[in-house]
Amino acid sequence: MDPTNAVTTITDSSAFATLLRGELLRLAATEDELATQEAVEVPYWAPCPVSVLGHRAAARVLRADADRFLVAVPGLGAAS
Repeated sequence: MDPTNAVTTITDSSAFATLLRGELLRLAATEDELATQEAVEVPYWAPCPVSVLGHRAAARVLRADADRFLVAVPGLGAAS
């Protein structure tokens, strides 16, 4: 299954949950990368920009949502 193909039909709920969980984790990694890129531009003595904190918070929430799939979808945790 190609995750870049938006018209892929998924009939298995656990396959859908796996793809959705993967996308949430990908988005979380993107938020972490944005936080890192912004933080590296700030001198160590300067306060951390609020946007960095926002990116980190978004990453935490996305990961927490992704982890809920491990509990909500039977068998998904065993496959990961």
